[in-house]
Amino acid sequence: MGKVYFGINMEFVRHADKHFEWGVQKAAELGYTHVEPMVHWGRELLSEAGYFHSVSMLDDPLRLKRACEKSGIKLSGLSAHTPLTKPEIGVEYLKQAIRFAAECGAPVVNTDEGPKQPWTTADEDFTLMRYTIMEASKVAEPRGILIGLECHQQYSKTPEGLDRIYKLVKSPAVGINYDTGNAFLCGHDPIQWLKRVVKRLVHLHAKDISVEHASAERGKVTGTPVGCACGDGVVDWQKVIAIVKKDCPRDLVLSVECGTIEQAERSIRHLKGLV
Repeated sequence: MGKVYFGINMEFVRHADKHFEWGVQKAAELGYTHVEPMVHWGRELLSEAGYFHSVSMLDDPLRLKRACEKSGIKLSGLSAHTPLTKPEIGVEYLKQAIRFAAECGAPVVNTDEGPKQPWTTADEDFTLMRYTIMEASKVAEPRGILIGLECHQQYSKTPEGLDRIYKLVKSPAVGINYDTGNAFLCGHDPIQWLKRVVKRLVHLHAKDISVEHASAERGKVTGTPVGCACGDGVVDWQKVIAIVKKDCPRDLVLSVECGTIEQAERSIRHLKGLV
C-alpha cells in the first residue's frame, strides 16, 4: 500500500501562452504537489519565446529541477511520448528522455506505441516495439528510472493489447502509466481495467471525460490529449483513489490531464475533497 499524491500534466497551461516556469508556479499555487512536464527534441519557436510550456531536451535538465524547487513542488515524471513502433525515432528519443529525467529528478518517463507505419504487420510492430523498449530499459535500469507504458493507441486500446506490450521486455524499469480517460474512450470500464494493472502502475493519468465527449467519441477513438475537470465527467474518482491506495505497491501520483487552468483548479478541489 502506497501513498497517493495529486499532480498535474503541464498541458493545463497550453492555452495560457506561458512558459514552463510560469506553469510550475501556477500548479503549486493551485495546490498540486507534482507536475509532469512535456519534453521535446530540438528547438521550437513558441517554447523558445516563452509562449509554450514544453521543454527542449537540449536545455539544461537542472532548469526543471530548479523551477520545481523554487515553487516547492516535485516532478512526477516526463511526458515523453514517442512511437515505439518506429525505432528510428523512439529509441534515441526515449534514451535521451531517460538520461534527462535522471538528471532533473523525474522518476518516470511516459510513452506509448504511437501511430504505426501503414505498411507494417502487427507481428512486425511488436518486434519493433520490443527492440525499442529493450534499448530504453538498458538505459533506464542503471539510472533507476521507470518507463510508463500508456494505453493510448491502436494496440494498447485494449487491456490485452497493453498487457502484450508490457510483457515484451522483462525489466524492473518497465511499468504502466494508466490513463483513465483513454481507457473509457476506447470503450472499456476504467475501474475494471485499473484493477487489472494496479500492481504494475508507475504513474497514472487522471483524465476525466465529459458526457458530451463520451457521446461523441466513445468507441471511435483510442484516446484524447486532455479531458474535462476531474469530477465533471464519467470517471468515479472515489473508486480510483480507493483502488490505488489499497492495491498499488508504491507511492503513486495521479497526474491530472485537463485543458485549462480553471479545470485544473476544479480538479484539485474535487480530488482533495475525496480524501
